[in-house]
Amino acid sequence: MNLTNPFRDADGDKLREECGIFGVLGSRDAAAMTALGLHALQHRGQEAVGITSFDGQEFYSRRGLGHVAQNFSTGEAISELPGRMAAGHVRYSTTGGSGLRNVQPLFADLAAGGFAIAHNGNISNAMTLRRDLVNKGAIFQSTSDTEVIIHLVATSRYPTLLDRFVDALRLVEGAYSLICMTPEGMIACRDPLGIRPLVMGKLGDAVIFSSETVALDVVGAELVREVDPGELIQVAPDGTISTHRPFGSPSSRMCIFEHVYFSRPDSLIGGLSVYEVRKAIGEQLALESSVDADLVIPVPDSGVPAALGFARQSGIPFELGIIRSHYVGRTFIQPSDGKRNADVKRKHNANRALVAGKRIVLIDDSIVRGTTSLKIVQMMREAGASEVHFRVASPPTEHSCFYGVDTPERSKLLAARMDVEEMARFIQADSLAFVSIDGLYRAVGESQRNRSCPQYCDACFTGEYPTRLTDLGEKEAAERGIETVA
Repeated sequence: MNLTNPFRDADGDKLREECGIFGVLGSRDAAAMTALGLHALQHRGQEAVGITSFDGQEFYSRRGLGHVAQNFSTGEAISELPGRMAAGHVRYSTTGGSGLRNVQPLFADLAAGGFAIAHNGNISNAMTLRRDLVNKGAIFQSTSDTEVIIHLVATSRYPTLLDRFVDALRLVEGAYSLICMTPEGMIACRDPLGIRPLVMGKLGDAVIFSSETVALDVVGAELVREVDPGELIQVAPDGTISTHRPFGSPSSRMCIFEHVYFSRPDSLIGGLSVYEVRKAIGEQLALESSVDADLVIPVPDSGVPAALGFARQSGIPFELGIIRSHYVGRTFIQPSDGKRNADVKRKHNANRALVAGKRIVLIDDSIVRGTTSLKIVQMMREAGASEVHFRVASPPTEHSCFYGVDTPERSKLLAARMDVEEMARFIQADSLAFVSIDGLYRAVGESQRNRSCPQYCDACFTGEYPTRLTDLGEKEAAERGIETVA
């Protein structure tokens, strides 16, 4: 995350996971394997990529803006990254944060030797920690919250690197999955609530960590298990694995939106097939908000599994009434509403011969600002649809995320400003309905949401944030003219 303005207004109309991480220790092709793994995680970040390797003596880094294939598709690029240990990172940047200085893994020479770190998530007290560190003389080289962890490790007084790392993590709030490399090996860990995902796999003698299981599949590795919430897994250069639980064994609060949108449908999250969960969400939608219609049409590609489930439960035929061009850049990257709206039409085109004269149900994963939904509804009407009903495979997104997801400020979220009927009028749909929060939980195998202790992080829907939001509190206090004491 970029600390220049972490509460900025995002450009786009989709929630975007900002990072994907991958690391391997024990392979002579560590860098090449990391590049391949990152390619499988490209959906989690498309603006920048970096890989750092270690050959037992020196650390090597290569970073670049753009996709993995643009930066690591040649043997020459991989040859710059020797060694049997490597870690990499793909990211979306926030405003002002797209320069190379923020591309991870970040690296620093500490007293104990080199230290490289790749981070998926967001530290919600990073601005406060950064201010305190700067006041004590720290000099930052990036605007990334990840660098705060490096400085906390560097200034800890504990004797061993692992203890200094744990000491640093005790000071941070928020969400993190981390892969760290040192001369002593690799450390992988998740925050105490496990908000962001991380899994461990093996391929021969190599130990692998990844944000998603799909990257293990792509490199031919076997899934061992998920890294538990609050767990640190240390892998020595000889492959010896040791686990540490300095935060005890807290209950997981993994981000439920991983099931809705972020993860690839061919991944497993929490032991569940993302694809099957999304179909189950569609079934819940049909049970909760059925409508008389002729066709169920997904908003591609993320709406496809939920649309299949809706069609199966409702008995309404599934059809591809919108064809997506895969040769258009992601809508949210564009700099203005006018450009973004034009790109909606270039990215999606109505299957006019199919849609004309039909009552259709559009299925999408979420509504954020509502501008894209409006354009798609208009597209269907222009193609001759007689009725357009919109169904959403998540509850209304009423709150911003502060755990590593690029969301607009709350005032820009459509559901924070309007009720469902008003939203339906805004996007010009004949009807609009969202899956209920309990329906979403049933789709992931729970009977309902536990109100007293939710099984997932669902703050973007409920506003119930599972951790303190220190930086947000300070910002809001400053806007009210209230002095805060750090």
